Amino acid sequence: MIGNSVYSPSDQSLSSPNPNLCITMEEEQMVVEGEEEEEEEEELPLPIDDPADLGIDLEDDCDGLLQIETGIDEDAPIAHSAPAPGMEFESYDDAYSYYNSYARELGFAIRIKSSWTKRNSKEKRGAVLCCNCEGFKMVKEANTTTTSRRKETRTGCQAMIRLKLIDFDRWKVDQVKLDHNHSFDPERAHNSKSHKTSSASANTKLQQQPPLHVQVRTINLYRALAVPHGTSCSSSYSSTSPGGDHSLSSRPLLPPGGFSFLQDFFFRIQLTSPNFLYLMDLTDDGSLRNVFWIDPRARAAYSHFGDVVLFDTTCLSNSYQLPLVSFVGIDHHGDSILLGCALLAHQTFETYLWLFRAWLTCMLGRPPQTFITQQCKAMRAAVSEVFPRAHHRLSLTHVLHNIFQSVVQLQDSELFRMALNRVVYGCLKVEEFETAWEEMIIRFGLTNHETIHHVFQDRELWAPVYLKDTFLAGALTFRLGDVAAPFIFSGYVHEHTSLREFLEGYQSFLDKKYTRQALCDSESSKFIPELKTTHPYESQMAKVFTVEIFRRFQDEVSAMTSCFGITQVHSNGSASSYVVKEREGEKVRDFEVIYETSAEAQVRCFCVCGGFSFNGYQCRHVLLLLSHNGLQEVPPQYILQRWRKDVKRLYVADFGSGCVDIMNQDQWYEHLHRRAMQVVEQGMRSKEHCRVAWEALQSCLESI
Repeated sequence: MIGNSVYSPSDQSLSSPNPNLCITMEEEQMVVEGEEEEEEEEELPLPIDDPADLGIDLEDDCDGLLQIETGIDEDAPIAHSAPAPGMEFESYDDAYSYYNSYARELGFAIRIKSSWTKRNSKEKRGAVLCCNCEGFKMVKEANTTTTSRRKETRTGCQAMIRLKLIDFDRWKVDQVKLDHNHSFDPERAHNSKSHKTSSASANTKLQQQPPLHVQVRTINLYRALAVPHGTSCSSSYSSTSPGGDHSLSSRPLLPPGGFSFLQDFFFRIQLTSPNFLYLMDLTDDGSLRNVFWIDPRARAAYSHFGDVVLFDTTCLSNSYQLPLVSFVGIDHHGDSILLGCALLAHQTFETYLWLFRAWLTCMLGRPPQTFITQQCKAMRAAVSEVFPRAHHRLSLTHVLHNIFQSVVQLQDSELFRMALNRVVYGCLKVEEFETAWEEMIIRFGLTNHETIHHVFQDRELWAPVYLKDTFLAGALTFRLGDVAAPFIFSGYVHEHTSLREFLEGYQSFLDKKYTRQALCDSESSKFIPELKTTHPYESQMAKVFTVEIFRRFQDEVSAMTSCFGITQVHSNGSASSYVVKEREGEKVRDFEVIYETSAEAQVRCFCVCGGFSFNGYQCRHVLLLLSHNGLQEVPPQYILQRWRKDVKRLYVADFGSGCVDIMNQDQWYEHLHRRAMQVVEQGMRSKEHCRVAWEALQSCLESI
């Protein structure tokens, strides 16, 4: 369960769909999972008996990297409180695991009675988890004469919890029934589908390729042996477009002497950063195939900014000498942060599967809410396998770059560029976008253009008009017409950067990123911004947001002056639909805004422009409507924790159980180092914090 430290986009109730909220509600459908649900539940990942089977070389003091403990004492009794309405969880898996553990403790099993999903999508929006004895099975005629029919176990039990997705990433318990009408059978419950784990052999485990699960206590990495068809990362847009098949199979991963550089690099970092992790993927003959590494600060930062992650493959797409890929997040200043790096020899399904599992394991099995990549068949298949519940989206910059590259020979290419920008950014509704797209390709004679055709097929993964229910934290927004894909190593890594040059400057690069973040933190804590308006929303957020995010929000407040003519077009109880007009040059556009008040007087708003989902703060249209309805402050659910300047964020990872083996000196060092670094991190927050931390350390030294 979580507190209020996660952002809180508007809730879309699943229990009582409102016809006024047709923008989202009409796209949902209910799936009754019923009798066969027990047979379809996901099993926990299976352990690996021999690390050598992985092709992963865990060097020296990295022997423990294959299994990363999450801090749960296996021998400790489970003591889960009874479920209650209002409980919130970070993911559906967390909620399911909690109720499953609670059931196991009491002695009953659970199953999924029903669930809600978005129409034409696998995105779960709500679910009912019930006792396994719920309902009554229908005895089929074919079974009436069968002596081997299993004993009837259904008793019509009413025990259940109902979950619904709120705020894009959180799951809330909104209904609970605790009473059972049967006795508990702990032994039978332990052997049920929801509780049991497989005891198959290691080879069988490898072949099954079970997905990672957030409930696992020890997460294991393994290389899948079965590889699906279409394993190379060839672009489905064009064989000549960036992101095509650059499998690098004609050359080794590292240049001569590169392995020695890499080892020295890893060992040098581990001397000063014991929680630094790296994993090596080896071929059957022992040569290095892929390598992944992550520093402890990145692992800690992920706990704050793991909602949106971009997978940056700029070096591979542009055929750089360095086959570098990186996981990138967005921090509270709207700046990019590094969440892990890898060198890849191939762009295949198998490679990406290994890499994504390696990264997810280092993040203790917590998948991102939104995962953004380039268009690639192999990558897409691996994302679906490792992050099945994440919102997989395509990089808009990469998509537009592919389109422009494919029509570079077009006689009216500049006119096409302008038309494409208008279609992509100017359309507010799906029907409008699809009609405008068709008119555009007919106008420029691109009806049978292969790249254009494939791009349009994937439109729901990249076009803004389809992404209004996906939180993006500003990841897909950029200046109109700008097609230069954001690259975290921009200015540091270029086409001819060698491995040695990269490794020698890597730590300096990170230090500059961290220094920049520290300076932004300091500026945000002290800076009193100049207000451009007299509106209370601006003065309110000046005290809350970091400097960069406030400036972006300030632009929205300033743009409220271009909005006018608020008209209520429909009302149904607590929900109302309004139209807000905005003047854009000589044109006037209408923006539909849904405004709803709950029984607790909580306000919920949704604008057709999708501004809150895209940026993480409300748009000018909603702000004007809130003001129109007498609200003097932005409601707290629209002030995201990830943008606040007053939130204390530790960037020293605190992974591990916290239990220290007093006979193991290595554990003494790691435990003491981790705690000391947390004191250092806190001491860097201000002059006063530094003084307190210094005195505490001095006192500690004197008492030893």
